Amino acid sequence: MQFSKRMDRFGDEVFSSLNQRRVELEHQGRSFFDLSIGTPDFETDIAIRQAMAEAAMKPENWKYALRDSDTLLDEVIAYYRARFGVSITRDMICSCYGSQEGIGHIGLVLCDEGDTVLLPSPCYPVFIAGARMAGADPYYYPMAEDNGFLPKLEDIPEDVAERAKYMIVSLPSNPMGSIGTPELYQSLIAFAKRHKIILIHDNAYSDIIYDGIEGGSFLQYEGAAEVGAEFFSLSKSFNLTGARVSFLIGNPELIAAFRKLRSQIDFGMFLPIQQAAIAAMRTERTKVRAQCDEYQARRDALCEGMSAIGWPIPKNKGSMFVWAKLPAAYTSSMDFCLELMDRAGVICTPGASFGPLGEGYVRFALVLPPDRIREACLAVQESGILMG
Repeated sequence: MQFSKRMDRFGDEVFSSLNQRRVELEHQGRSFFDLSIGTPDFETDIAIRQAMAEAAMKPENWKYALRDSDTLLDEVIAYYRARFGVSITRDMICSCYGSQEGIGHIGLVLCDEGDTVLLPSPCYPVFIAGARMAGADPYYYPMAEDNGFLPKLEDIPEDVAERAKYMIVSLPSNPMGSIGTPELYQSLIAFAKRHKIILIHDNAYSDIIYDGIEGGSFLQYEGAAEVGAEFFSLSKSFNLTGARVSFLIGNPELIAAFRKLRSQIDFGMFLPIQQAAIAAMRTERTKVRAQCDEYQARRDALCEGMSAIGWPIPKNKGSMFVWAKLPAAYTSSMDFCLELMDRAGVICTPGASFGPLGEGYVRFALVLPPDRIREACLAVQESGILMG
């Protein structure tokens, strides 16, 4: 069969490669500490499940939705006012099937073939895939360790900034776990205005920030809605990963264009899922904060546990991931991940899959309880892999 040249823009999916090796080892009777994929292991709140189940029992909810219900949109408005102190309107909101799907398609709204987009590096792979799907050329601005894994806007060449169509910012970041500051967001908005760049903020982890710091929204800052929008996901805060619920929220003109694209490829979010989303946004904040505390306990178990056995890993500031530099004896993150799986039964994700500056690191997902993470650290120590 012959496939489109477009498919040549995408590399092999890294999780598939790791899973293939895992299956081979499982057939040999091996078990694992799987810290590779960011799928929360927490139970979805009973009120959310009940809301979806009750809605699914109503025959009229099995038709095409065609649009976001007014009740859903009003709940997003209420949530943003209560959670972030931000006033938005219905024309500033459009749902999508998870931020991954939304970011994968946003380039089709904003770019023509050959346009330039600004992407962080390292970054979540769909940032790159979405740009390439639109035929755009990524320019990677570094999120380097010596700058706290935050962007340095002054390092982006003037000519690149002038021709860029959009810029993705992801804070708290996946995979590094760095968090933004008011000063950084204000600088980003000024930068976007100066160069006429559309800012897209991936806000998936605003409820997973540690050490007493409160997460926020890009839209809290003056001028944000003039230059862009953010993807607000329910997946990690409320354990709705399988339901795939996210919203693009911000500039009404941008939202209208995004909604127009979506009208060509789907018939709206399943109505029972809309009811689940409404119930999620009504979840008591105490439950969300308690879950964040559990993530922090897992972070501490991993970073402190690995550091104690000779692999120093700094504590990240947010997200459900830990970003770790390879042990000194290794240079290939994929080779190290495969060897770690073979020798210790611990699965993590190679940094090379997160863009050009990801090599030299691995990402751990905090998807096991602290005791299991401590066991994983012990398995790494006993494997001898840190000795080279």
